[in-house]
Amino acid sequence: MVRNTLLGIAAFVALIVCNPAFAQEKQAHNPIIYADVPDMSIIRIGDNYYMSSTTMHMSPGVPIMKSTDLVNWKIINYAYNVLDTIAPLSLNNGESNYGRGSWASSLRYHNGSYYVSTFAQATGRTHIYSTKNIEKGPWKEFTFAPSFHDHSLFFDDDGRTYLIYGNENLKLVELNADASGIKPGTKEQVIIENASLSTGANRGLPAEGSQLFKINGKYYLFNITWPKNGMRTVIVHKADKIAGPYEGRVALQDKGVAQGGLIDTPDGRWYAYLFRDFGSVGRIPYLVPVKWEDGWPILGENGKVPEKLDLPANKSLIPGIVASDDFNRKKGDAALPLVWQWNHNPDNKFWSVTKRKGYLRLTTERADPSFLMAKNTLTQRTIGPECTGSTSIDITNMHDGDFAGLGLLQKNYGLVGVKAENKGKSIVMINAESGEALEINKIPLSQNKVYLKIDCDFRERTDRANFFYSLDGQSWISIGNSLKMSYTIPHFMGYRFGLFNYATKNPGGFVDFDYFHIKDKISQEKNK
Repeated sequence: MVRNTLLGIAAFVALIVCNPAFAQEKQAHNPIIYADVPDMSIIRIGDNYYMSSTTMHMSPGVPIMKSTDLVNWKIINYAYNVLDTIAPLSLNNGESNYGRGSWASSLRYHNGSYYVSTFAQATGRTHIYSTKNIEKGPWKEFTFAPSFHDHSLFFDDDGRTYLIYGNENLKLVELNADASGIKPGTKEQVIIENASLSTGANRGLPAEGSQLFKINGKYYLFNITWPKNGMRTVIVHKADKIAGPYEGRVALQDKGVAQGGLIDTPDGRWYAYLFRDFGSVGRIPYLVPVKWEDGWPILGENGKVPEKLDLPANKSLIPGIVASDDFNRKKGDAALPLVWQWNHNPDNKFWSVTKRKGYLRLTTERADPSFLMAKNTLTQRTIGPECTGSTSIDITNMHDGDFAGLGLLQKNYGLVGVKAENKGKSIVMINAESGEALEINKIPLSQNKVYLKIDCDFRERTDRANFFYSLDGQSWISIGNSLKMSYTIPHFMGYRFGLFNYATKNPGGFVDFDYFHIKDKISQEKNK
């Protein structure tokens, strides 16, 4: 009996050791989300948390996410479908909006309404969206010039409404009470000069990324700065009045985790939500415990960002942040789940999930010079530490000069797909890590269905992707070479999987995508 019990315990321990996915953690760990979710703004309403983030040139834009534990999040809405229809946002006239679009948003709740504000270089305007129902909408938009950089929307207790914005010399401007525009007769004022001064004289990136909070009658302004030869740093200023005077100090300087604000839990605990630049996967969210001393928020554990948190354990980002899609739609289903975003504004006449049941059809509408300028590329985030994206496409109706398949979208992109040329088709792998798109491998194809797959490794910033194809969906064959992924400022976004089809000669051809499947390391381990 004892021997059998010991053998059972040994077998259980061996199962855990051999299969880490079996041993579920009981605590949350940082990063909270191992994916590109930067510029977070978080509010709590009762037991629910809501978060907005930045997706810039993607449509729809300003994703809204929900959580009940601050750790596990699900995309539930977007503030807008299309920011504007100008050429750069629509990939028209040879123009693009990579690295621009809508930037850091501010999420607020006031008098029964939710507000999301953002700003855009492309439009030169500030955009404010409001709704009574953050999960279902509809949203009402106010937009006005100028584009207030990295602003924080703030509704004060006295009924007045403000934006705090700018870099280094941080400014305050009053809005109409309903945030519909700048209050007539108001003048902007500088409320903090040389905001990064508390980091010393060796200043680099000026203080920006404002987020303002009022707690126990005091105003707390969070910003990021980046000293030369240093790291991304959190600074906090405190004042008794919104216009100051403010006293500032360094609040956190560890691992480059910075930019964000404060959130409390229903049981009275406090956290700072921040993010970290982490290579090609993008800018990833962290939570840092906060204690209060002498009216100041003290971030971290002995000034450090902890690996573990006293919060519920992280679950997979699938299906809350990314998800597989078999393109089967029932009556009443949305055409596309919220995990999907288009690269720039789509042209809705040239894509469909109904023309062929169970498939996404992408039809070419014009000739394009490259993957980066192609219309109607449908994207999802990549996720860390490792992930795989795969698809199957029917290429029967491609035209000469068409190129369709599965890509990794960034300036230095990688593609695996099918080219139709000279009355024949070939599987090709493109590697653009050097900034120039190079055709690395080309294999003749004699059938009309092909399977494509990309593996991504973000562990410790490995930032490598490998490309595969299959003729039967079972046996995978490596193609081309490894893509060294790199986060670039011109795109300012982590790598994304993209389903694409574009013409280089005659438009009108189409391909049908049977599915898109995404797996992370844990789900892959479970399926072994």
